[in-house]
Amino acid sequence: MIRFNVPPYTGKEMDYIKQAVEAQKICGDGEFTKKCGEWIEKRTGTKKCLLTTSCTHATELAALLTDIKEGDEVIMPSYTFVSTADAFVLRGAKAVFVDIRPDTMNIDETKIEAAITERTRAIVPVHYAGVSCEMDTIMDIAKRHNLTVIEDAAQGILSTYKGKPLGVIGDFGCFSFHETKNYSMGEGGALLIQREKDIEEAEIIREKGTNRSRFFRGQIDKYTWVNFGSSYLPSDMNAAYLYAQLELADEIFEDRMNSWEHYRRELAPLAEKGEIELPVIPEGCSHNAHMFYIKAKDLEERTALLAFLKEKGILSVFHYIPLHSAPAGKKFGRFHGEDIYTTRESERLARLPMYYGLKSEQVEYICEQVKAFYGMG
Repeated sequence: MIRFNVPPYTGKEMDYIKQAVEAQKICGDGEFTKKCGEWIEKRTGTKKCLLTTSCTHATELAALLTDIKEGDEVIMPSYTFVSTADAFVLRGAKAVFVDIRPDTMNIDETKIEAAITERTRAIVPVHYAGVSCEMDTIMDIAKRHNLTVIEDAAQGILSTYKGKPLGVIGDFGCFSFHETKNYSMGEGGALLIQREKDIEEAEIIREKGTNRSRFFRGQIDKYTWVNFGSSYLPSDMNAAYLYAQLELADEIFEDRMNSWEHYRRELAPLAEKGEIELPVIPEGCSHNAHMFYIKAKDLEERTALLAFLKEKGILSVFHYIPLHSAPAGKKFGRFHGEDIYTTRESERLARLPMYYGLKSEQVEYICEQVKAFYGMG
């Protein structure tokens, strides 16, 4: 069976975890936590990167820093993971879903402004498959309406929009290092902060509401409880696992990109015949080969395709069920405008295996079976 995902592993992970254990500093903000944060700051240019226990927690931190309160509204796509909404509904806000673009599966930037009310506090663009949303338009809307932009860049590390890394265009950016992502620490994430004024408050909230970070920098002689907070700090052992991959980030990037381009070349004839649709990368966007998906004609065809591939020893999967159709989505959110593409396109999309170390012959075999399903041998 060709697995859908294999967590990245470079070979140094266990050595670095051993170093963290031997240093007797396995809680948060140890040597490897700092190295990971510094690496992300250098590669993205963000003012501050704080490693977190998950992308969910990074988004929760952003919601707290934006002072989201009960009754507020936050605009986002419905085609996303539940964490995008959870971070805000936990604070009592309502998720306002708008339709997506059929080409990129990203939020339709032309539908955002009509969804804004006097209660709107933030816009959360989700960069699906590591392909950027139309950020110039979104940032312009946010500026004119005095709204915070929180980039859900869970899948977007090392992707860019007009030369700018994803995660540093809005006020906050959130990365994921879950085992399914390009770089992994099992469960983990990072909050990228662009405004200097938010950095110290973020450190306090992340450290259970204490000014412990200032204490460790020698800025105060003791630390205390100064604000609300929670425990968003990952273990340094998790960070050690991640750092082994960040050291080889470009190698992993190239490996995944080779697989992505291989898929595109092999499946282009099917797309040219109109049997399937392939991913679209808009001008000005560079992606990170986070996933490769194809679109079937409809839900019935996709279901048959996934079953066919499974019979051939290939684990291919569909992705998000739109949040506005879920029980919690109906309870905590509302869909603004018409659902033209969100449900329709989500029912067509099938993700093919994609991971670091996927062999060329495996991609070849997968493509052969997709072609066979469509009668193109």
